[in-house]
Amino acid sequence: MVQRKATVKRDTLETQIEVKINLDGSGQGVFDTGVPFLEHMLDQVARHGMVDLDVKARGDTHIDDHHTVEDIGIALGQAFAEAMGDKKGICRYGYAYVPLDEALSRVVIDFSGRPGLEYGVIFTRAQIGEFDVDLLSEFFQGFVNHAKASLHIDNIRGKNAHHIAETIFKAFGRAVRMAIEADERMAGVMPSTKGTL
Repeated sequence: MVQRKATVKRDTLETQIEVKINLDGSGQGVFDTGVPFLEHMLDQVARHGMVDLDVKARGDTHIDDHHTVEDIGIALGQAFAEAMGDKKGICRYGYAYVPLDEALSRVVIDFSGRPGLEYGVIFTRAQIGEFDVDLLSEFFQGFVNHAKASLHIDNIRGKNAHHIAETIFKAFGRAVRMAIEADERMAGVMPSTKGTL
């Protein structure tokens, strides 16, 4: 069996990021990023996506969290792209609806080779603790640009900003899990009429 693992390092003047991923993991997460709320969200991706994630980051968080959050999204997207390889035999598409109390979100993903983000989320407040909720769309934009995925994220309802964010990341993990799973009927076959993704 092909090992669907990757290690990606991204070093800039603003951040130093290392992401390790195992797409066939058991949902284990190890995080040291300096952005505690993002770590909580990444843990949802690992657990609900059944991928093992190890994310280490040092960034200019003394300014704000923007560069660190965006660059983690970029590195995570690169890691997914590398770990999936040629994508032969995967389901390619995934979706999930996830509730948390009053909040409900839907995420649909296609590892199509074409980056695109449709982000239909309106938060009820600008911050969750000290975390700027605007950075979540930056995280996902960085991810899709480098995973080369089409990603639709919609918060259908919700009042509590933390609940809204958590349903998004849980649904993202679940949708990713479905998309990267092996499709036994497509074993060794490219899931595209183009012959490439």
